[in-house]
Amino acid sequence: MKSTVRKKRKLLITAGPTREPIDPVRFISNYSTGTLGYALAALARRRGYQVTLISGPTELPCPRGVSRISVETADQMQQAVAKAFPKADALVMSAAVADFRPVRVANQKIKRSGAAGSLRLWQLELVENPDIVAEAASRRKPGQAVIGFALETQQLLSNARRKLKAKGLDAIIATRYFPKLKGRGPFGGEPVDGAVLARNGRVKEFRSLTKQNLAARILDTVGQVLAERSCASC
Repeated sequence: MKSTVRKKRKLLITAGPTREPIDPVRFISNYSTGTLGYALAALARRRGYQVTLISGPTELPCPRGVSRISVETADQMQQAVAKAFPKADALVMSAAVADFRPVRVANQKIKRSGAAGSLRLWQLELVENPDIVAEAASRRKPGQAVIGFALETQQLLSNARRKLKAKGLDAIIATRYFPKLKGRGPFGGEPVDGAVLARNGRVKEFRSLTKQNLAARILDTVGQVLAERSCASC
């Protein structure tokens, strides 16, 4: 059943990957296409939300009626979320933020050794990126909701529960990734398997959902959490 929006709620959604530069022409990223986040933004707009979409690099067009903020790195996404979230009723953190970034970024393209047949060992030192959703959850005001995501290749529910608690989220959308099954799973493929876990212990597993159907379930969860937090802050 679809949740109803009694007033013009403000929804902040992040989508797509981040790119963490190594040098002017190389970067660290992942296979995220932003499809789910953009589907969420479009459907939320149709349901009556005022939507701001913070997007990493993607080829997808911005949904009609949605305000998009384009970013590239995790630091840029962190700054954009920190600025926009205080004005929002809920944050849905569907972006696939790179967990790590290079400690140093070269000013010029890094060259090979040039020696024919040589295999030079080249090491890349990394540092963890900020945990954007955990920071938002720690700073939220009464009545605000924070929804996170967990992409797992194993132990889906136990890992998702751990993240839900550690990050202080209201709910988490856990999706299962099948490395050996091309075209199936969160990174641009369909269908998607996983579960929605709420802070109150509610767990709703799902199988073989399209991104559109998953977006609908996520927005239903957002509506439920906002209603619960609204009552709790009364």
